[in-house]
Amino acid sequence: MKVRVKFSKYGPVKFVGHLDIMHYFQKAVRRAGIDVAYSEGFSPHQIMSFASPLSVGHTSEGEYFDMEVGSFTNEEDMLGQLNQVMVEGIEVLQVRFLEKGEGNAMASVAAASYLVSFSDKWILPSGWREALLSFYNRSSIPVVKKTKKGEREIDLKQGIYQLEIHGDSVYMLVDAGSGSNIKPEFVMETFFGQMGTELPEYPFRVHRVETYKRLKNGNLVPL
Repeated sequence: MKVRVKFSKYGPVKFVGHLDIMHYFQKAVRRAGIDVAYSEGFSPHQIMSFASPLSVGHTSEGEYFDMEVGSFTNEEDMLGQLNQVMVEGIEVLQVRFLEKGEGNAMASVAAASYLVSFSDKWILPSGWREALLSFYNRSSIPVVKKTKKGEREIDLKQGIYQLEIHGDSVYMLVDAGSGSNIKPEFVMETFFGQMGTELPEYPFRVHRVETYKRLKNGNLVPL
């Protein structure tokens, strides 16, 4: 049996990297008394699959991982068991039993939504809101993106599904697929770079709102 766990990450824990978060949950699951399943072989390990890694320094309310369990009572009981052993800065928000055949969290990620705010020490250029919406409304935004295999030119517009101004913050829904992942800070860096604005150190605060999968009809729904 498989379950999907949704959790939030905030406060100082935002500086803990993805691998350490994985190790933390492996220990937390044992402390919570969850009947987690282990792989076979010489070095058995807990069967877990985490969704899209969150960049260090970002907060989130839309993180996910799947785990296989040997036994299962109900979602509410497991939610309570896990939250009893969580550290400050991590909260389990939901536990959901997965139907047979449902894809794992890592392979299912198609998009993610973010709220980007700005450093308190940065005085933003006047007219940035109007300029950002004009930037988003272009028919195409050709940019050079650095990848592990080098650099390649992409149309950034194709990877931004939605962009809105929320007061002094920017909400965006972007492609988060394994081969086409668009980071929200890359969108903002591209925009301000084309504006000719010099960025201060650590200019953005990024919060992941939700992570999505794509249904067969093309609609995006939370993992």
